[in-house]
Order: sequence, then C-alpha cells, then structure tokens
Amino acid sequence: MGFLGFTLLFVCVLQVAYAQPATAPEEVAALNKVIDHWNLRDKLNMITDPCAPNASWAPENANPRVACDCNGNSCHITHLKIYALDISGEIPGELFVLKQLMDLNLGQNVLNGSIPPDVGQLTNMQYLSLGINNLTGPVPPELGNLSKLISLSFSSNNFFGQLPKELGNLTSLQQLYIDSSGVSGPIPQEFAKLKSLQILWASDNMLSGKLPEFFGTLTELKDLRLQGTSLEGPIPSSFAALNKLEDLRIGDLNGEDSSLDFLEVQTRLSILILRNCGVAGQIPEQLRTFTLLEHLDLSFNKLTGRIPTSFQNLASLQFLYLGNNNLSGDLPADLIGPKLIVLDVSFNPISGNLPQSFAKAGLSVNVLETSINTESLQDSKASGVLKCLQGNTKCTDIILQSSFSIKCGGSAQKSASGIEFDGDSEDVGAASFYTSPDDQWAVSNTGNFISNPNGPQYIAKTDSQITGTLNSELYKTARISASSLRYYGLGLKNGRYNVELHFAEIAMDDSYSWRGLGRRLFDIYIQGERVLQDLNIRKEAGGSKRALIKRFEANVTNSAMDIHFFWAGKGTCCIPFQSTYGPLVSAIHVSQVSDSTGASKRNKKRIGRIVGITAGCVAGAVVISSLVYLWWTKEAAPKHMRMLLSVKEGQ
Repeated sequence: MGFLGFTLLFVCVLQVAYAQPATAPEEVAALNKVIDHWNLRDKLNMITDPCAPNASWAPENANPRVACDCNGNSCHITHLKIYALDISGEIPGELFVLKQLMDLNLGQNVLNGSIPPDVGQLTNMQYLSLGINNLTGPVPPELGNLSKLISLSFSSNNFFGQLPKELGNLTSLQQLYIDSSGVSGPIPQEFAKLKSLQILWASDNMLSGKLPEFFGTLTELKDLRLQGTSLEGPIPSSFAALNKLEDLRIGDLNGEDSSLDFLEVQTRLSILILRNCGVAGQIPEQLRTFTLLEHLDLSFNKLTGRIPTSFQNLASLQFLYLGNNNLSGDLPADLIGPKLIVLDVSFNPISGNLPQSFAKAGLSVNVLETSINTESLQDSKASGVLKCLQGNTKCTDIILQSSFSIKCGGSAQKSASGIEFDGDSEDVGAASFYTSPDDQWAVSNTGNFISNPNGPQYIAKTDSQITGTLNSELYKTARISASSLRYYGLGLKNGRYNVELHFAEIAMDDSYSWRGLGRRLFDIYIQGERVLQDLNIRKEAGGSKRALIKRFEANVTNSAMDIHFFWAGKGTCCIPFQSTYGPLVSAIHVSQVSDSTGASKRNKKRIGRIVGITAGCVAGAVVISSLVYLWWTKEAAPKHMRMLLSVKEGQ
C-alpha cells in the first residue's frame, strides 16, 4: 500500500508538472545566450524553466528579474530587468527574439555600441529604459515602431545626430527622458503628436532652433526640463495653456528676450525655474495665486521694476532667487513668508532696509551688490565688506595686499612651495555671503541642490589620495555650487595679477562602472570676463582625483577681484546620485605680477637705450676715423711713391 501511495503521488506530480505551460524554447535559448553574453550566470543561473512558478527571479524587487505571462500551453518572457549591475559590451541580437517583452530595464550599466535597429521588433514594449550607459551612434528611428510605449529613457549616453521624427509616432508615451544623451539639432515638429506626454527631460543636449510653439499643445505636461541647451527664446505664449505643470525648468536660452506673461493658470507649480533665459519685463502679480510654489528661481535675467509685495501670500515658498536682474525700489518689508528659508536678491539696484524678519532662524539671505542698508546685519564686518563691494565705500579702506590664497571648503594649509592657504570651511549655504577674518577675501554662493539624497551640502570631501601633485591634501576638499559661486579678493593693490585655480574631481567616480559616467561642466569668469566655457575637470586632468591647475592673468583697477564659477545647465544631473553637478573648486591662489619684473623690463629698456647711444657714438667715431684715414692716405701717397722711386734709382 505504501508503494502504491508513492506511485500515485509521483503520477500526480507529473500531471501538475505537465499542466504547467513551458516557456517557448526559442525564448529559453535566447535568454541563456543573453545571460552568457553579459556574464550573468552567477546571478541568474537558470537550471529550471525561466517561467517556473515562484521562481526567485520573478518578484518585482528581484534584480536581475525575469517575469513571464503564461496563457494556454506556453509562457512568454515579458519582463527583463538587469539594472545597475555594470554589465558591459554591446546589446546582443538574441535579445530581440524575446518579442513579447513589455518591460525592459537595462539602465545604469556600461553598455556600449549602438541600439540595434531590431529594437523596432519589440512592438509589445511599454517600458524601455536604456539610460545611464555608454551607448553611441544615432538614436534609431525604429523606436518609433513601439507604439505601445508608455515610458522611454535613453538619457546619459553618447548618442549623436538629431532626434528621429519617428518618435512622434509614440502617441501613448507619457514619459520621455533624453537629458544628457548627446542628441542635437531642432526638436522635430512631429513631437506635437505626443499628446499624452506628462514628463519630458531634455536638458544638457545640443538641441537648437526656437523653443517649439507646439509645446503649448502638450497639455498633459506636468514636468518639463530644458536647461543647458542651444535652444532660442522667447518662451512661447502658448505655454499659458499648460495648466497641469508641477515642475518647469527652462534655462540658458539664446536669442530673443522672453516675458512672464504666459504664467497665468499654472497654479499647480511647485518648482518654477526660468534661469538665464533673457526674461525681461516685470514680475507679474498673478504669481500670488501660485500657492503651491516652493521653489522660484528667476535669476540671471533682465527683470525690471519692483519685487511684488504679494510674495508674502506664497505660504509654501521656501526658496526665492531673484539675483542678477535689474530690479529696483525698496525691498518689501513683508517679503519673507512663513516657510521662506532662502532669499537671494543680489546684483540688483534694490534699496531700502532688510525686512525685520530676515534674522529668523534658518533663513539664508544674500544682498551682495545691492543698495540695501546692511547696518542691521549681525556681522558688522560683513556689512562693511558689502558696502565696499557695493561701491558705498572704497575697498582701499581695507589694508592693501598684493595676494590672497584660499583652501576652498577646508582648513588652512601650507603648500609644498610654502604658500599659506587660508581655511574656508564656513557653512555657506543656498544664499550666503562670508568674509574672511582678516578681510582679505570673501565668498558668495547662490543655488540649492534639489532632491539631493545627502541633504543640503556645499562642500565635497574625499579621503583618497590626489595624484598629479605634491599637495594632495589641498585637493581633498572643495566648494561646490548648484548655480553661482563667487570669490572676491579685497583690498588689492591695483595692477596685473596671476590667478591660479586648483581643481580635482572628487565627487564623481573614475571606475569602470555606471558611477563613472557622470560629466561636470561649468564656466569661469574673472573680473566679469568669461575665461573658460564648459570646463570638464576630469577630462582635462585625465581622470578623477587628479589635480588640475588653470592659470590666468587679470587686472585689478578698483582694489577688488571677482572670480565667478557659473553653472550654465550643462553636464549630467544624477551620477552617481541625484544633484551631482555644478561648479567645484579646490583652491585659489592670486598674486600680483612682481614689481621687480616690471623694473627689470624698464632697466632692460634703459640699458638698451644706453647701448644704442654708445653704439651710435662708436659708429660715428669709426666713420670720422675712416674719413681722416682716407684724407691722410691721399696726401701721403705721392710722397711715399717718390721715396720708393729714389731708392730704385740709387740701385
């Protein structure tokens, strides 16, 4: 009876196994080849059917993940995730045998080569992620065949060429991530058909032409980001129809000026950044109705008129950046709302007094180069320096110096060559101004890193050794900024100066991993003149954690030097983590061109004149001597000849 029971149980097991549909054999073979191609056998060693029930690789949180859809007598692979596992090599052709794929996630790896045109065969695809890889070539137009796509990402790659117009066929698309992908040229008119689009990230590309008018017809848009491109303004008035926007970031537009007239019904906005867009005119009063607004950045534009008093009504507003405009009038006394923690009105001809509530706990204020009365500042020394930089008093009231040196983001250090670098480890936040204890220099920062998982950090640090230098410690800390970082040398003697800027990329990895695919780009201005555009520290230094020194010369005519590090929207945003971008500087050394050098040049000129005069005199003497000699020989020759004849006759 025991044997009979065992036999019946075995038969039942066989029947259950037989009842379970098997994965299509061609898909099993293709999947195994993909696994071997990317050396994933240690993570995905399938000794059973890929679609076996309760497989360890099937849950949503599994990585790698393989999930299936089983209907009738067969199963098909519908989900494949190989995410952030640093798989390398090209995309194998066997992948496109899995024609029932609905969700393919190959993001955050180091895949290279191009996207094969065969991708167009995966017509059931709904979610396709190829972002943060090392893929190249043109974006294949065959992607336009994937008409069921809901989300498409190929951001942070090295593609080239224009966006294929065929992407306009993806009328079900809700999310499109193409930021930092390398694409260029105009945005195709066919994108006007993407009526379901809710998210479009296209920053840090070489997109050109006018900012498309048809964007105003994509009325489902909630999140639009277009920073660091070559697109031209103005911002179309059609944007007034985008009443579902929650996050709008446009920056660095060329061409015609823009206005804020389109801001009418976007009352769902929580983030509004229109930075460096050539926005002119006045700030509209209707912004008072944007009660969900938390982050407002209108800096580096051409805004005029007064700051609206209605900002006090913005109960959710935390960050307000209005710096580098032409705003005037008094600073509204009730400007600071209940949640405001950052206020930047620097570089505006604004006057009046600081609001009484400016000293509330946690509030960061920057009023650099305004006409605001700063007597109420708790730091009276900072108030004096502000007046100096505002032109209210001469910077020469500070003891004159001919050099200054700063260890950005760290403690004081002495270099191998004996240069004493002042420490600069103060907490300089999202809208801050700090003056050194000896009044020799100052630092100003504006901008905050949105969504930084590490919190509000403005200093980068590393314990790694820095190569390519004898001063490794000098580069182990650095100041970073999300927007604009300025250092000032104060009380400088007028004259010509050497400027040494020290850099090392210590926030982005250099490993053979997706973490090493980030790019940091920023511009440098000295005395208001751009001296470097799109500086990529790691590329120029030859790798991360390698020292780089950039040298310049600049004139000081008003006893102050302005060194400005500016983010123009370029570079990756999120590698190795969110909000990894913006200017970074390790140290600054500025010294006046030696007076002895100038004196030496003047002495050389004087010696040259003396030598010239002496040479002229000698030459004149030679000429006179030659003339005398010729005269003498003319007179003396006949007598000499007579003497010779007499001798001959005597013989």
